[in-house]
Amino acid sequence: MSGTKALLKAVNEAIRQQKWDAAIEAAEDVFQKDAKNYQAHIFLAFALDKTNKVDQAETTYLAATRIKPSDTQAWQGLVKLYQRQGAKKLKQYQHAALKLAEVYRDADEMYKCQDTVDKFVDHARTHGNREQYVEALDLILPESPIYPALEGRVPHPAKTYEIQAQIVEMDEKKRINTSIGERRTRIGARINEVTLEVKREIYHQSRLGYVYGQLINWATDDEVRRTYEEKLLQYCHDRLLAWPPGEEKEREAAIVRKLANDMVIIGHPFKFAWDIAINWQDHKDIADWDVTVLRQYCAFFPDSDLNRVIMAFLTSDISPFPKESSQQTAPTTGGGSEDESEDDEAGGAPTTYVPLTEEDRLLMIMEGIATANSLFAYRLTGEYYQHIEEHESNVELMRSALEHLKLERSRTGLQFQHTEDAFSVYLGTALVFYQSPRHHQEAKSLFDGVLAHDPTSTRAMIGVGLIYEEEEEYNEAIDFLERALLRDPGNLSVKTEAAWVKALKGDFETSRKELEGCLPLLTKKGQTNKELLAQTQYRLGYCIWNIDTSRAARKSRTGAYAYFLEALKNNLNYAPAYTILGLYYADYAKDKKRARRCFQKALELSPSETQSAERLARSFADDGDWDRVELVAQRVVDSGKVKPPPGSKRKGISWPFAALGVAELNKQDYHKAIVSFQAALRMSPDDYHSWVGLGESYHGSGRYIAATKAILNAQKLEDAADAKISGETWFTKFILADIKRELGDFDDAIALYREVVEKRPDEAGVAIALMQVMVDSALDSLDKGFFGKSIDLAIETIKFAAQARQVITETFNFWKAVADACSLFSSIQGRVAQFPADLVEQLIGTEDAAPEFQVLSDVDGVGMAVANGGASGQGGFSTELKRVLHSTILAHKRAIHVSANDFHAQAVAYYNLGWAEYRAHMCLPARLRKKSTKYLKAAIACFKRAIELEAGNSEFWNALGVVTSSVNPSVSQHSFVRSLHLNERGAHAWTNLGTLALLQGDVQLANEVFTRAQSADPDHSHAWLGQGLVALMLGDQKEARGLFTHAMDIAESSSMATRRHYSISMFDHLMTSPSDVPVTALIQPILALSQLQGLNPQDLAYGHLSALFHERNHEHDRAVATLEKICTAVEADYEVTESPQSLKQFAIAKADLARAYLAAGSNGEAIEAAELSLELSSDESDSELTAEERKRVRLSAHVTTGLAQYYLDKVDDAVACFDSAINESDGNPDVACVLAQVLWATGKEEARERAREVLFGVIERVPDHVQSVLLLGVIALLDEDEESLEAVVAELQTLRASDEDVAPSDQSRLGEVLRAIAAFGTGGSEELMTNQAQADIMFHPYLPHGWAELGALGGEEGESATEMALRVASKGVAPRGDLAADDLARAYSGTGRVRDAQTAIMVAPWDKSGWLGLGEVVNG
Repeated sequence: MSGTKALLKAVNEAIRQQKWDAAIEAAEDVFQKDAKNYQAHIFLAFALDKTNKVDQAETTYLAATRIKPSDTQAWQGLVKLYQRQGAKKLKQYQHAALKLAEVYRDADEMYKCQDTVDKFVDHARTHGNREQYVEALDLILPESPIYPALEGRVPHPAKTYEIQAQIVEMDEKKRINTSIGERRTRIGARINEVTLEVKREIYHQSRLGYVYGQLINWATDDEVRRTYEEKLLQYCHDRLLAWPPGEEKEREAAIVRKLANDMVIIGHPFKFAWDIAINWQDHKDIADWDVTVLRQYCAFFPDSDLNRVIMAFLTSDISPFPKESSQQTAPTTGGGSEDESEDDEAGGAPTTYVPLTEEDRLLMIMEGIATANSLFAYRLTGEYYQHIEEHESNVELMRSALEHLKLERSRTGLQFQHTEDAFSVYLGTALVFYQSPRHHQEAKSLFDGVLAHDPTSTRAMIGVGLIYEEEEEYNEAIDFLERALLRDPGNLSVKTEAAWVKALKGDFETSRKELEGCLPLLTKKGQTNKELLAQTQYRLGYCIWNIDTSRAARKSRTGAYAYFLEALKNNLNYAPAYTILGLYYADYAKDKKRARRCFQKALELSPSETQSAERLARSFADDGDWDRVELVAQRVVDSGKVKPPPGSKRKGISWPFAALGVAELNKQDYHKAIVSFQAALRMSPDDYHSWVGLGESYHGSGRYIAATKAILNAQKLEDAADAKISGETWFTKFILADIKRELGDFDDAIALYREVVEKRPDEAGVAIALMQVMVDSALDSLDKGFFGKSIDLAIETIKFAAQARQVITETFNFWKAVADACSLFSSIQGRVAQFPADLVEQLIGTEDAAPEFQVLSDVDGVGMAVANGGASGQGGFSTELKRVLHSTILAHKRAIHVSANDFHAQAVAYYNLGWAEYRAHMCLPARLRKKSTKYLKAAIACFKRAIELEAGNSEFWNALGVVTSSVNPSVSQHSFVRSLHLNERGAHAWTNLGTLALLQGDVQLANEVFTRAQSADPDHSHAWLGQGLVALMLGDQKEARGLFTHAMDIAESSSMATRRHYSISMFDHLMTSPSDVPVTALIQPILALSQLQGLNPQDLAYGHLSALFHERNHEHDRAVATLEKICTAVEADYEVTESPQSLKQFAIAKADLARAYLAAGSNGEAIEAAELSLELSSDESDSELTAEERKRVRLSAHVTTGLAQYYLDKVDDAVACFDSAINESDGNPDVACVLAQVLWATGKEEARERAREVLFGVIERVPDHVQSVLLLGVIALLDEDEESLEAVVAELQTLRASDEDVAPSDQSRLGEVLRAIAAFGTGGSEELMTNQAQADIMFHPYLPHGWAELGALGGEEGESATEMALRVASKGVAPRGDLAADDLARAYSGTGRVRDAQTAIMVAPWDKSGWLGLGEVVNG
């Protein structure tokens, strides 16, 4: 023991000398002898601390505390050790300080105890974080084991808890916000889910609720206590919202409800607590709420939304709570004395407003519910809206209430089953009446949902009964209502409703008795049931009205009528009473004015009064007031009463939709009318007038196929025997005719119009429509090229007009139709002789002095005398054409006269007259059109007048531009520009502007404008025609021909300009093309020229051109007939005018006629005509022919004469003619070939020698002339001249290898000659002929001739070659190639099959190959 003490002294001495290592070693020596020596542990820990061996020092101190726990040295050492480490060992510091304080407490050293704790708390506040500081404060709170010793020495626990609460509250908010900010950026994170997740985590670890609770318990200040009670409630509510559904959420909800109820019990005016206490209650009836709590709420929170709703409800008649004897208008606070409310008089305290009237009450409740998110407010408002029958508002409100209920259920975990049932009943009841019966299905599902878990719900049973009542299923309705009545016998509303359903079922007597039993009970209640009393009186009157339906009984003012009046006395806003009173006044009292007022009042009060609405709509329709008809019908439709719900037995009401359709039809709002009529027909498929209206609406909107179907359905109803159709049925035929007219089925339209006219001859509109459709059909036939049909229809129109009634002849459309019919004869001048002049004279009149004919008569000079044939032949017209033109003009003048009171119609009439005048101008001969004529001046005046009347019409400006183009280009340009300003997409105006630019020589502008016209309307033919003229002026013949062809393809048959330019361009093309042009290239020009002849037979130039095309097409008889007419007409003109131009035309025509005679076999006439042409063209100085024209005419005449002489066996004369032709044509190679053939045909050697010389001469001048080479080859072959054959073969091989200027027919002949040469002589063989055929194929595989010849040679390749020839020929004919029908026929005939031979005959019956092939097959 003495040794230990000595060692301890050594340790102590080393410490004094600050020899820390020595002290440590000395202490270790002590432990060798006494391992549990307390003082040695203290010395060692101290030394270790000084050498910064903190962890070893802490361990040593702790070991010392275990040796002597009640000694202060070790704990003091630890405290000092921890203090020097700051916040690092703060938790350990708290433990050491607590132990040290307990030691001091046990030693009764209270000052040291307090000092230790204070230093630790200060240290934690200074060095620790906020959480550590809160934990440090736990040492001085009542939960601390040393608190009894420190009580009175440390701050009051309330103060400490408040500090903790503030710190924890702030820290948790910060942690929540930080965590949400971090997690919300994760992929797929949702802010709501993240927020709940974060709060849930933090609330699980939170001590804030405990702190709030302790603070409330220890607080001495009431304000502080109330503040933290509110915070605790809010905090617990936040925790409740964070928990997922489950037991934990239910526990939190219970806590929240207890806290809120406690506040209500003590009267603490914290609105959040009161809202929870009231809204979280879930009772079956509103009467189960504590009215005292409700009134206290209103007193405490007079400005709240829920207060408005509660106060309005409590003061209403339907409140189940007893009325308060004196309403308090100021809130009272618990514990306050009376003299503390001195600011009442100064208006400082809020007051509760008490509504006095129903209007104030409704306004107050609407203001409150608009912003109140309260289940109780929704429930009170739903009850009140149901009471006042504000069904539409209640539907919207209860839908919102159910959504709010779902939200509250998910937030709180409470079920609110009774509240949900109440909302469902309110919504279902409102849906029964709102837009009935649209929502009945939904309403029934709501009631069924309530009855599923509460079969005794009276309100749900009443609701189902009401639905069945509305659905007219009266037995089921009675069953449910009587079941409800059993559960609530005193409910007069249910009792009267059950009685009423029996009346609806037809049991009026039983219903009357039951309703009479209810009246005394309702009368006793006085003002509280005025509405129900009025309803019951009406229903009782209705039963009496239907029990005795005699006129006397219904007219009696002491019967049903008296009850109706009593009902209105009790409720002036009861709509059904007004309806039945309207029927009384209309049908029995004969007071139409009062009846209408009753119907209007009923409809104003309730759009469900369909009977009043129908009577009103019919009344307004009779007055022609379609706007009011539409308003009435739309109001009924919007009510939802007209459409039955799906599965309902009740029939829909179709008349409102039909009335809407008619009103919209009158406003020309066709798309809406279609929808309305379709809706009407869905309810009443057999509604004839709706089908007619639907057809008319489709017609107006341009949907003609649908319109046709609708009208045909209407006509099926006409034919049905049981159809109850009011009114006449002719209108369907009229509408169908209109539709056919729009679809272009003019023949059907005319037939339908005629049927209607026969039945209703006085219908001016139908007669005019018939005339117009006949004119439309005539114009359509003109455009399609059916000129005969067009003229026949024009004549029919004039005949019908001549028989028209006087009332019809005084209309603008009548005279326009007459004028259009007359103008057709000027368009088809080939039929002008058929013009019914007598009928037109009868129609228009014979008095020149008539005022209607004075319009511009001083300008155009057109009068009846002129129109009837006076001054025949003057002015450049034929008598017939003059009658046509002047009759057209006079008809348009009559149209102007009858439209004097209609500015728009008069403008159109002047416009039409202008075109008629311009038409007369354009029908003049070209020489007279070069100057301004009276017709042109009249046309300009007409268009100017039309523009004065209607300056915004682009067509008028375009017309003025056309007629002024030749007299004043500047005005014309301005007019076109103005027209395009008004209608930028007017393709015809763009085209006319381009034509004007072309006339003025501005080719570039013309091209741009024509392109713009094509963009505006690609189908406008004249735009393409104009661009073709531009190409022609630029020298691009091919492009021009293509454009003319396209214009021809898309143009109407009445377009003369396209046919003229197309025909000329095609003829010019044919003149430069190979001689064997396919027939298909001639068909369209011939058609175009024949149409031109029909439109204007006086245009001889194009008749002449037509004859030339007929000649090319081998239609020689037609060519002869046409040219004979032309020669006669030109000769007659020459005899009158002695015009050199006529002489020139006569010479050319005679030359062409001679050629036609020759082709037709009339050789004598050919010689005569040709010699006359030669005689007329003999003197170059006396002829109008140019040198080139004279050369061609004389060449044709010489050749024609030569051939005719040859055919008449006058060979010498023929040769002389050919010599003359060769001399005058500078050795024309074709004429030389003909001469050579004639010379060879004589058989004389000298003639044949000359033929050889002629052909060699041609070869020298024109080496590539195919015909001359072929002839030389044949001659050499006949002469067996091998030397010449070699030269000819070489030339033929060169021509065969060339594709240029060698027609397919020439290629065929080249191959034929080469094969003949190959077969010539002893050296010839079948192999050489095969080689020639194969060479033909190699050079021209796309032509059938080589394949056919190879097939004809037979052999292995023969059959396949003939098949290939057929395939090539099939693909080479028009329109894909230039092969003729003859070529295709030869290919068919070469196959050796019967059917192909027959096909060859069908393709080209004039070609012998088909017939020969058929004969060979039959004989073989």
